[in-house]
Amino acid sequence: MTDTIEFVEAADSDLSRPLELYNYYLLKTTSTFDYNEIDIDEFKSRICFSQKMYKTFLINQAGKSAGFCFLTGFKNKPALDRTAEIGLYLYPEFTKRGIGRIAVKFLEDYAGQNGIKVIIANISGENEASMKLFSKMNYKKCGHFKEIAVKFGRLLDVVYFQKILS
Repeated sequence: MTDTIEFVEAADSDLSRPLELYNYYLLKTTSTFDYNEIDIDEFKSRICFSQKMYKTFLINQAGKSAGFCFLTGFKNKPALDRTAEIGLYLYPEFTKRGIGRIAVKFLEDYAGQNGIKVIIANISGENEASMKLFSKMNYKKCGHFKEIAVKFGRLLDVVYFQKILS
């Protein structure tokens, strides 16, 4: 199934590989809703690596970079501080190995230890693998916005899943 999976808290100096991976998904898939590559400053503004509650982690498998995962604030409003949005990006050669499930569980544990009670996943309607993963991890579909995005000339749904942590 999987070799040893390691989660390393990302630092400012670690962000070039995750940015490269994010831009890959941005240019090749409908997993993100951006059109053009983003730069390091924009990437830093979107992910967290200097807060306690919300963090970004590099994912390594058997000493190789497999991707990154993160928790960010949901809507960045104080009343929503108990809620986080989850993100996960794996290099294509590391998908379908069970790493996504391990990463989601790792982030759930981290969230619970840091006062987060609810996790939200915002997923493109074409991203069947992510919807399947979060469903298997007992996230409940809580919103489905039809045809609200356009990318590559296609209308896209946006689907929200949530999990209330015990």
